[in-house]
Amino acid sequence: MNFIKRNRELSLLERIRDELKRKNKIPPGTSHHLTIHDRKLLEKIRNQTKEFNLNNVTRTKAYLEFYLKHPEIQWAFLGHMVSRNGGYNMTDLKGELLTRLMSKRDCNKFFSFLERGNWLIFQDVYPQFLVYEESLRQHKPLFYLFSYLNVSTFMETIWNFFWKEQDRYIHCIALVINEQSYLEKRVVQNSVYQKDVLNKFEFYLQDWLSFNHILFPHGEGDLKGQTLHQFESVNERILLGKRLYTILFKDQAFLKRAVEWAKSHPHTGSRKDYWPHIFNHVHEGIPGLSYPLRLKSCQLRKGARRFYSPTLENAWKNVSQPEAEQGDWFEDWRVVDYLIEDDEMIDGEIKNEYCKTLERLEIAAVAKKTINFLE
Repeated sequence: MNFIKRNRELSLLERIRDELKRKNKIPPGTSHHLTIHDRKLLEKIRNQTKEFNLNNVTRTKAYLEFYLKHPEIQWAFLGHMVSRNGGYNMTDLKGELLTRLMSKRDCNKFFSFLERGNWLIFQDVYPQFLVYEESLRQHKPLFYLFSYLNVSTFMETIWNFFWKEQDRYIHCIALVINEQSYLEKRVVQNSVYQKDVLNKFEFYLQDWLSFNHILFPHGEGDLKGQTLHQFESVNERILLGKRLYTILFKDQAFLKRAVEWAKSHPHTGSRKDYWPHIFNHVHEGIPGLSYPLRLKSCQLRKGARRFYSPTLENAWKNVSQPEAEQGDWFEDWRVVDYLIEDDEMIDGEIKNEYCKTLERLEIAAVAKKTINFLE
């Protein structure tokens, strides 16, 4: 980063910091006078968000469509790519391998955890996108509406600065901070999910499964990405978001390939979307029949059938979610420190690690099946 750009960024961050310090001292409220047009707009935004927040596939599609219209909102594409991974994680729970390792009851609990987080993020961020879109139409910022949509005062500040400054990096990472902080109390620290999911599945999450791999397909069989360790840490999740941003947006050639791949491969939730040589959304085997190991170095052994990875539509029914919990997560202006841009380049090599994870998972599933048979 050149000297002039760095100084400009630091100056902008200082102004954001000062504004957030000021807001720290003011109790949050909704004091702005709403016009009839404002009220109608809010109702339209809520209805449109609800329409697209039906399931992981509809959310993921909505993110991409918004990004293609407004590429300056980089989080929309980052959110699209991460949401694709959320869908893969959901369908894995009904796929060929995890159904051998986890009980149906545990799979249902894990799905509820994943779906709640995916739903919460969309119902928080998509209204922000729609307010921005309407602001563009009216040629004036309408971000005062955020408080009526339960959007954090932190993001109202960020969007107002973005409207003037158009700093894409700060805006995108601010949304990363916002969404991960928003999830913290509502999902990660939720006592039910702590007991039924996070504590119970810590071993699964960290050692066996691909839930902690975020994959970015960008060609026929090509992957980049990152691995998340310590999911329970909001700090680690935010830092992961920054690394994912670097992979997606710092290399323009890669970004172009990733966008073209996303446009030409509609999200279904099946891992066949990116690796049809390994996965199929149709079960190719006979249920209950045991099979030898099929994977070796990310290739199927000769004559081996593909792994079953269902589409989301065939794996899970749509879920009606309770309203999001109220409250603003923003309490400490020091979160601005996350907005300082890192200069490091990250190549995002993940294919080998992901291949090893798949092989471990297959070995575990075959071993579990054999033990169950012997018992």
